Amino acid sequence: MEETFIQYYPSPIGVIEITANAKSILSIHFVKEKKEDNYNNITLKGYRQLQEYLEGDRREFDLPLEPVGTEFQQKVWMELQNIPYGKVISYLELAKRLGDEKVIRAAAAANGKNPIGIVIPCHRVIGSNGDLVGYAGGLDKKKLLLQHEGILSKPLF
Repeated sequence: MEETFIQYYPSPIGVIEITANAKSILSIHFVKEKKEDNYNNITLKGYRQLQEYLEGDRREFDLPLEPVGTEFQQKVWMELQNIPYGKVISYLELAKRLGDEKVIRAAAAANGKNPIGIVIPCHRVIGSNGDLVGYAGGLDKKKLLLQHEGILSKPLF
């Protein structure tokens, strides 16, 4: 079994757990408490980039990513990475970008299973009516991330 490494970032909006193998980030998500770090150079790079992002010094991430999921989930997560900093799209728009608006529910489900939050920006997907819906880290975190990116201080669409 491949060794995994974990590092915790006590960010201004909550504790973030960064998990990696020897070459790629496997997951980034919010946790209730920090545990013991077992970090490597990949988790450290993730820590620094998240810190730079939340301090307003980074808008794009440059990390090796290895999210585990189905072929469809991978397609959704790749599309999420095309949403620029400071912009949002609806779940319907996400489905259209995937080639079929009928996959809206499946796209929303895949969005919710994104294992590499913030870096794969699932927080930038909102309801068609502009409501903040669905975020594994909690809607309070989604709102803070969108405020950080300046999205909530201007019209959503």
